[in-house]
Amino acid sequence: MQSIVEAFSNSLGQYVSAEMCVFLISMLPLVELRGGLLAASLLKVPITTAIPICIIGNIIPIPFILLFIKEIFKQMKKVSLFRGLVEKLEARAMKKSADVTKYEMLGLTLFVGIPIPGTGAWMGSLIAALLEMDVKKALIAELLGIAMATIIVSILSYGLLGAVIE
Repeated sequence: MQSIVEAFSNSLGQYVSAEMCVFLISMLPLVELRGGLLAASLLKVPITTAIPICIIGNIIPIPFILLFIKEIFKQMKKVSLFRGLVEKLEARAMKKSADVTKYEMLGLTLFVGIPIPGTGAWMGSLIAALLEMDVKKALIAELLGIAMATIIVSILSYGLLGAVIE
């Protein structure tokens, strides 16, 4: 993930401020808040500035995914070019959904909050939408998961990684 974040930061950083770069990285699938905090650390954005920027960037896509992804996927499946991609994404999400199905809100919170590859708010939102979870419950679970991920990744990015970089 660090190489993705560095590449994105270096290329985008030429055109926008470090804070905007961190915000945009936090909105991207796969890297999300975790990548945003890592980028913020690498770009020397103070943690007190980085955390709210990353949280807001990570939250923005959630309601759109929860509310509209099923219809978007339905329309995309009508185009043969996108059908395979959508089916692959749905299969991947459902493969990762066992704990969310079993533990519901707690499962979704932990899925979003524990920073391991393939987890996060984007995939959590997709799983919640495909499982037809209550939108309010899913949103609360994801916000709690984002808070959890923020604490963990902040410690790693600014604590351990910060000590190694400086």
